Amino acid sequence: MANHNSKLQLGTLENWLWEAACVIRGAVDAPKFKDYILPLVFLKRLSDVFEDELQQLGSTAKYVDDDYRLVRFYIPSRARWPNMFRQTTDLGEYLTDGVRAVARHNPKLAGVVDIKDFNERAGGQPILSDAQLRALIQRLSQYRLGLKDVEPDILGRAYEYLLRKFAEGQGQSAGEFYTPREVAILMAYILDPDPGDEIYDPACGSGGLLVKSFLGFREKYGEDTHLAPLRFYGQEINAATFAMARMNTFIYDMEAEIVIGDTMNRPAFTKTDGSLRRFDRVTANPMWNQNFAVTTYEHDTYGRFGHGIPPASSADWGWVQHMFASLNDRGKMAMVIDTGAAARGSGNQGSNRERDVRKAFVEHDFVEAVLLLPENLFYNTSAPGIIMVLNRAKQHPNEILLINASGEFLKGRPKNYLGEENIKRIADIYLGWQEVEGFSKVIKTDEAVRNDYNLSPSRYVASNHQEEVLPLDEAVVLLSEAEEERQAVDKELNEILGKLGLDIKTNEQPE
Repeated sequence: MANHNSKLQLGTLENWLWEAACVIRGAVDAPKFKDYILPLVFLKRLSDVFEDELQQLGSTAKYVDDDYRLVRFYIPSRARWPNMFRQTTDLGEYLTDGVRAVARHNPKLAGVVDIKDFNERAGGQPILSDAQLRALIQRLSQYRLGLKDVEPDILGRAYEYLLRKFAEGQGQSAGEFYTPREVAILMAYILDPDPGDEIYDPACGSGGLLVKSFLGFREKYGEDTHLAPLRFYGQEINAATFAMARMNTFIYDMEAEIVIGDTMNRPAFTKTDGSLRRFDRVTANPMWNQNFAVTTYEHDTYGRFGHGIPPASSADWGWVQHMFASLNDRGKMAMVIDTGAAARGSGNQGSNRERDVRKAFVEHDFVEAVLLLPENLFYNTSAPGIIMVLNRAKQHPNEILLINASGEFLKGRPKNYLGEENIKRIADIYLGWQEVEGFSKVIKTDEAVRNDYNLSPSRYVASNHQEEVLPLDEAVVLLSEAEEERQAVDKELNEILGKLGLDIKTNEQPE
């Protein structure tokens, strides 16, 4: 059974999940490993937390079967992990009945914990035999997953690893769904919510940013029950990660509403009059440089894109505008975004849609800070990324803080990461609005104007005297946008020539 003395660290977690996947290798296609493993990891997490709560209740625990309100989630006897561990026959049916029983006793978990049929068959035979399911349960029994045994976002971590390890070949990428924990912690410090705030993530993935905001708030204020709690809202387009986000917020008893859907085309959080609901804090790490048709912005009915239409080649400033439109009058947002979004188009002759949107935000004095992250933090790219902070109620009007944290990392394998000291240094400089030679600089907005609205921190804060090199993916976005602009100009020119009666192809008067 479980090892009670070893806390599950990242490397141990990955080895553990790999061994679990090997148990069902061959019977299940690799991209589907997570469909069997994750619900069981979640069920074990629920069971271990339930067991912890029974111990805390002491003698009162005997009343739990009569009063489910004594625990955050009631786990019926057949679904408790020790009982599943002892089961040896008809395991597929037993597991499926168990997760469905959990969902019946906990309506909030319906459609989350019971999403997999472990008795699923193909050609009349079970996909996983009793022996394979038993081996999987035995492997997953190796570690406890109680509240004190693992880090908060254990489910997000597990999902990220399985997706990265087995699903990237299917055209998916872990970076679409999971933000590295240390980046999420830094984002929580930057958001710095007040008691009673409402926090929204329009691309919430597995819910890591929301969970870290909750834990950061609890770290700052303790568990003072007199404080108004934070309330959380998230939307996610991917069904599997939507379920993961709900699992994560359920485990921590967060006041959270997580919905599934396409935020850019059908935002879920709206008022009765059809306008967007507005929040105190907004945070997200949406997929970088997504392709949305320009009509997505042109036909918008929510008033989100008044600062300009982004190019079809990159939705970065589309996401910025959706998030900004979701802020109330004193709201602040922090988002992870492609580095190129801070500078693309600046210094070029002619128009550039991203540069023009950036110009509007600078001139309205909504940009508070831009933080350049180190390279090779994210799982789906080696590009560094930035954290863009916008604020409707800036404490330092007409100023922008640029932080070049490209050197603030520890070397890891296969990815770099931010250590606790790195996180603290970056957060302290932002929260203290500090200038540090070679690390951060406060500029006036008119300096950004003079630099043609280039907000790249490396433009203002040199780091090791390295020259900026345009990454290939940013060059592709720029090329796509240039082609988009060329086609638009050609269309406009052809319309003018047509009205003049000129031959569009030869520009000559027809005979």
